[in-house]
Amino acid sequence: MPKITLPDGSERQFDAAVSGADVAASIGAGLAKAAVAVRVDGELWDLCRPIENDVELEILTRDSDDGLELLRHDAAHVLAEAVKELWPETQVTIGPAIENGFYYDFARTEAFTDADLACIEARMKEIVDRDESIEREVWERDKAAEFFRGIGEAYKAEIIESIPSEEDLTLYRQGEFIDLCRGPHLPSTGKLGKSFKLTHVSGAYWRGDSNNEMLQRVYGTAWSNDKQLRQHLHRLEEAEKRDHRRLARVMDLFHFQEESPGAVFWHPKGWTLFQNLIGYMRDAQNAAGYQEINTPEIVARSLWEASGHWETFGDNMFTTETVDGRTYAIKPMNCPGHVQVFKQGITSYRDLPVRLAEFGKCHRYEPSGALHGMMRVRAFTQDDAHIFCSPEQITEESIAVCDLILGIYKAFGFEDVRIKFADRPEVRVGEDSVWDQAEAALVKALDVANLEYTHNPGEGAFYGPKLEFVLRDAIGRDWQCGTLQVDLNMPGRLGAAYIGEDGEKHLPVMLHRAIFGSLERFMGILIEHHAGNLPLWLAPVQVKVLTITSDADEYASEIEAALHAAGLRAETDLRNEKISYKVREHSVAKVPVQFAAGQREIENRTVAIRRLGSKKQDVMSLDDAITALKSEIDNRASSD
Repeated sequence: MPKITLPDGSERQFDAAVSGADVAASIGAGLAKAAVAVRVDGELWDLCRPIENDVELEILTRDSDDGLELLRHDAAHVLAEAVKELWPETQVTIGPAIENGFYYDFARTEAFTDADLACIEARMKEIVDRDESIEREVWERDKAAEFFRGIGEAYKAEIIESIPSEEDLTLYRQGEFIDLCRGPHLPSTGKLGKSFKLTHVSGAYWRGDSNNEMLQRVYGTAWSNDKQLRQHLHRLEEAEKRDHRRLARVMDLFHFQEESPGAVFWHPKGWTLFQNLIGYMRDAQNAAGYQEINTPEIVARSLWEASGHWETFGDNMFTTETVDGRTYAIKPMNCPGHVQVFKQGITSYRDLPVRLAEFGKCHRYEPSGALHGMMRVRAFTQDDAHIFCSPEQITEESIAVCDLILGIYKAFGFEDVRIKFADRPEVRVGEDSVWDQAEAALVKALDVANLEYTHNPGEGAFYGPKLEFVLRDAIGRDWQCGTLQVDLNMPGRLGAAYIGEDGEKHLPVMLHRAIFGSLERFMGILIEHHAGNLPLWLAPVQVKVLTITSDADEYASEIEAALHAAGLRAETDLRNEKISYKVREHSVAKVPVQFAAGQREIENRTVAIRRLGSKKQDVMSLDDAITALKSEIDNRASSD
């Protein structure tokens, strides 16, 4: 006679074992129709799974986060069923739900084509129309492995054989298709609906190991309803238009090539933009009391061992051994070097806080398949800073960092910023009592600053808890950029100390702080957020001076000189091309302001001004035009 306790505290008593579907039906027909799964004592269960004991139960619908993830998981299974029906010789491997969708990896000799994707998607919709019952089965491990080997599914059998022999496992059957899965699943394929679409195919190594065979990964997206699907597909179209790699080509900013994977080859305009970012951050840090330093890019293994990085991060380091047998690593982060600077000389409590900042070049090994333009690189520059302070100063310093971060994001056009509090991971250094102190200090700072945040459990750094600052861009994507970490471990590991008021040595607190994070990645996000239409103050070329006739060449050069004298970044286009052609070309290249000059402008000492994205053209005197642009840039600076 199970007693079911619902989230609102109400209870329902049943005379015999009951399923989640039965409980939903007892509440109402509408809920029974919308239900896709249940949460039983915190664990996700199938709707049809019998409940025999007293439990706390939550009914999940397709519109909930868990329900949507379930839809995506089922979409992966329906995808696999469709592929097996169309090409029975294909082997299935794994197929999880992911953010915004799902994928399934297949072993198949022939490559999937766009026409194949359309065919698969059509068969998936047929499977939905069949409304096949999805049934959970519990199998012995060895029996399941034998079964899958017997039907030619070697990959699936290998997965099963890696599971301890004493464990039973669950298989799910829908129609003639059966797959290994923990579940839960929808009651039937009809519950999936048709708000899904297959998007693309990529390569993927079996079990993520480059030494293994290459599989084909078919990606798709799935949503609760057609409206959500259409909105997502529109976002994908927008993302493609805004892709920083495409815009980098038309704006002539940078490129990548195979001889240095994951590293940027900067072009003059891109390097100008990069330096603009550094210059802005340098001014902001100087005003906030930071001192800029620089530390070596290659450091001996002994320091990385002392800091704890070698044990926890060693696989991601680029290393080298010299002729004298010493091992060095190219730094993946700046923090141990900053501790070395802090340790020079004797620091008094009166000197705290000490704020050290560096635009440090770092290198981390990322698998080649994970590299993605500027968003995932191997060589990058961090706007890294470390604040050494006393325990009593943590709250004040943390609030100041949060204010600095949020202010800088606003200056770059990011108004929607989410904060996540990430606490201790499973692999970490330091005692739990130290972690308790660090986590409590960071949460206190958030509370005192009255900042809203969400919890991101287990995602802290290996040496301390952190705040993650997540930017939401113009098309609704989230990007984690800035971080603030409270570290009570590394200073002690590396022998840092300050002299307290009592004349004794004390361990400083070390606050790790990054705002852009990786400057390369932030630039990529910035370009996509603005679709290349960067603010005037930031654009690598702020003004392009175009001649209407060759008679205006001398005047155009004079205009360019006047712009340079006023501190504006300007170039001329003196080519013998139609003015409409020039305007279009430099609009595509995202130049924010274009000055056009012809015979009339020469006679009147004026310029015809066109702003990016506007069809309107204004005529102003040269002096007034330059003054207006200078004022626009200066007002931006004074409002930060």
